[in-house]
Amino acid sequence: MMKRKVAILGSTGSIGVQTLDVIGRHPDIFEVELLTANNNWELLAKQAKRFNPNSVVVCNREHYGNLSQALEGEDIKVFAGIDSAVDLIRLSDTDIVVAAMVGFSGLRPTIEAIKSKKAIALANKETLVAAGAIVTKLAKENDVPILPVDSEHSAIFQSLQGEHAKVEKLILTASGGPFRNADKESIFNATKEEALRHPNWNMGAKVTIDSASMMNKGLEMIEASWLFGMPSEKIEIVVHPQSIIHSMVQFSDGSVKAQMGVPDMRIPIQYALSYPYRLDLNAERVDFPEIGQLTFHTPDMEKFPALALAFEAHKTGGNMACIMNGANEAAVNAFLKGKILFGRIPHIIEKCMQKCPFLKEPSLEDIFSTHLEAVRTAQDFFI
Repeated sequence: MMKRKVAILGSTGSIGVQTLDVIGRHPDIFEVELLTANNNWELLAKQAKRFNPNSVVVCNREHYGNLSQALEGEDIKVFAGIDSAVDLIRLSDTDIVVAAMVGFSGLRPTIEAIKSKKAIALANKETLVAAGAIVTKLAKENDVPILPVDSEHSAIFQSLQGEHAKVEKLILTASGGPFRNADKESIFNATKEEALRHPNWNMGAKVTIDSASMMNKGLEMIEASWLFGMPSEKIEIVVHPQSIIHSMVQFSDGSVKAQMGVPDMRIPIQYALSYPYRLDLNAERVDFPEIGQLTFHTPDMEKFPALALAFEAHKTGGNMACIMNGANEAAVNAFLKGKILFGRIPHIIEKCMQKCPFLKEPSLEDIFSTHLEAVRTAQDFFI
């Protein structure tokens, strides 16, 4: 395969770091063109020295001086601000953009990458949750592939390869998070340390808290709906504590295909970067006798109301999922800062979904204003 130039939006986060690990194992196939980070300029500087990109961007302008000084003498262009990141995506000859920025902040640069006809390796599920109709339409118009990086969506994508049969159902697996066996009271009063203690995956703080509330699975359901053109009523969530089956596809003849592997995000990251090829990866292999059994059960919507809210928001359509997503981002941030109890997160989301103005056919500008409105509205409930 020809060498591919890669831009990583959010290179210092969990996905970004693991993407660079993959690239470092295949220097003959991948070349880093652009790296961006929000605040972690120290790690960004180390990554830049290791991978020698053409350009780096620290989105928080306050850190420009530190980053510039750290890279003095290197043949690397240093920029600051999200506008610079957007301009560089548009002007560079990048082949594939890894969209790994956290939350709603990833929407604008992803849209610009699509407009510039760059392939997207999508790790930022909020982009499709907030603006799925707009983003998928734009990708189709520009003939741009959106290659899923999330393990669940990658599993579905891989299971669909070579198939021409009618899909009957998508089955998204969920680990159940750290509270799958906890009671409602324990979940409501959970501490930050407890919520961040994921049993299977090593992820960033935002996605780990979303996993604890099971909002993450709701976001993934919406993302899957847009990626694969399936209505929510044909997407099933099953709790699979072992996290070996990453998701499944059921076809019209009753056959079910699953993609399996150890919980290692480098596997779906590498597949998105190298698609349609598979590359070697020195990762742990599944030991089925050691695992012993694979189990499944239906998620408890009463214990995890955030999941039910996601289904409601997607069914309502319009800007409702954007409202839900903005409220969730604000509430998770408040929880991480110790401002609210864990159990308040879904309550705040529900209040915002009731209070924020609903738009049936929002424009892109409406989506941005809806997000800000949802965040502001959520803050009214931080008491």
